[in-house]
Amino acid sequence: MSMDECQVTRLTPGANFASALMPGYHRSRREHLIGVDFAEHFRLTGGALRNWFIAQLEDSLAVGLLWLIGLLVIGVPWAPLWALLGAVFQFVPQIGAVLGVIGPALTAMFKWGDWEHPLYVLMLYAVIAVVDGFLLQPYIMKRTAKVPIWASILAPIVLGIVIPFWGVLLAPPLLAVVYAYKARQARIQSPIP
Repeated sequence: MSMDECQVTRLTPGANFASALMPGYHRSRREHLIGVDFAEHFRLTGGALRNWFIAQLEDSLAVGLLWLIGLLVIGVPWAPLWALLGAVFQFVPQIGAVLGVIGPALTAMFKWGDWEHPLYVLMLYAVIAVVDGFLLQPYIMKRTAKVPIWASILAPIVLGIVIPFWGVLLAPPLLAVVYAYKARQARIQSPIP
């Protein structure tokens, strides 16, 4: 490289250090990497939250279907009502599933008057909780909101320890937003063909 081809970059108070080190680094590209206008933030965050909401709807429908099948097999009266309530309560993190099991367990106890049928309902609840927590929810979040399975399992646990109630509540939508920004950053940094 001859002296004519060399480009000397002078650092001014408003200059970015990256543009000084990389003379071919255009300002528009740098602004695109670093600065995002508010409309872009709202679009990206809104899209991520919309995808999370769709994933939550799909998860609730799947849990409601599992409740319906299980309660019909056990023979609990008003199974469609309890399945619908189980699906609706699925939107409430942590305590929603517990609220969804109270009605069917009490109905089974009052109908049969024994401890065996409510125990079946509690066993059904345990199976649904495990299937939902370790299979359904991570898979649906990965497919819809593009959140890796390991992150959707570990993030509520870690955030639940760090911020006891709010961490568990905010972990899924926060993950959706974080991974939307990661995907945006990967698209920007990938070489344009």
